[in-house]
Amino acid sequence: MKLHVPENIKTLVPYPPGKPLEELEREYGVTGSIKMASNENSLGPSPKAMAAISKALTNLHRYPDGSCYYLANRLAEELNISTEQIVFGNGSDEIIALLGAAFLQPGDEVITSYPSFLVYPKVVQALNGINRVVPLKDMHHDLDTIAATICARTRLIFLDNPNNPTGSIFSKSTFASFLAKVPDHVVVVLDEAYVDFVDPKKRLDAREYLSSNTPVVALRTFSKAYGIAGLRVGYGIMPAEIADYIHRVRAPFNVNQLAQVGAIAALDDTEHYNKTLEMTTKGITWITEQLTKLGLRCYPTQTNFFLVDLQKECKPFYEKMLRKGVIIRPMSSYGYPNFIRITVGLPEENKRLVQAVKECL
Repeated sequence: MKLHVPENIKTLVPYPPGKPLEELEREYGVTGSIKMASNENSLGPSPKAMAAISKALTNLHRYPDGSCYYLANRLAEELNISTEQIVFGNGSDEIIALLGAAFLQPGDEVITSYPSFLVYPKVVQALNGINRVVPLKDMHHDLDTIAATICARTRLIFLDNPNNPTGSIFSKSTFASFLAKVPDHVVVVLDEAYVDFVDPKKRLDAREYLSSNTPVVALRTFSKAYGIAGLRVGYGIMPAEIADYIHRVRAPFNVNQLAQVGAIAALDDTEHYNKTLEMTTKGITWITEQLTKLGLRCYPTQTNFFLVDLQKECKPFYEKMLRKGVIIRPMSSYGYPNFIRITVGLPEENKRLVQAVKECL
């Protein structure tokens, strides 16, 4: 074949998918593995969501509601905002891509931090934009340097708050100071995938910025605290004008029928949601105490995962843990070759993790 592929696509590295759990078990000759690598909800999906999805199976011959009408109204009621200020996506990842499609032309610039969510720079490169990457400072977004990097061609700034992989956040006052430096032609995107796990006293309220001079978009997901990652449903909170442009580039049926039904039911399942938050807080505290006793440095977090400094190259340790059936995330691809990332599990999974760490150290 003699394909004419643009250089920006030729050099684009695909997002690295993990192997299925069953394949890892086959490869390493283990059974009964526990997965503590992907920041998923260890409690599983909401029981109410599963019941609602089962009931909806008889309608699979129908197209999904392209406007997410019932989900939009339910969420707008929950957040006390207008449905015109909400856009749904096939995971919040899709909304990242839609923001790029709506606002980027070749040569336009986007500012991101490193390390952060790997999808941001990939979307920019795919659209032939220019990535301006600012390294984290002491595991936090360097907002002063980001503000100084803005130029006339800057269109978007992506800030994952909390940050993935560090779990760090910035305060409301810090963000206000930063926002005052951002011109109104730049869209600031607050990726709040883990906002549910943030201490309520430390959270930003994205709704406060819906009418700010500098446009702010907040991204959220049902994949984490609500436990329905497999359904792929996320949403953005944004000024109605920005939502209008996003809808112009959005596919008509981008959120499937079961995802919509499951998300509505998950919103109503406060028992499962609260249980998730409680389990996460207790799990983070307990694992941190245990690993600290082993001489490891665990970094503070406002998420359902945390970073651990092994003080040595992480890949051999990761391989040893795999052979014990405990899957964690090595951080080499994020620029932290001595770090691993651990997602909180069920209490019995956390105990197994700590025991495996003792043996593998």
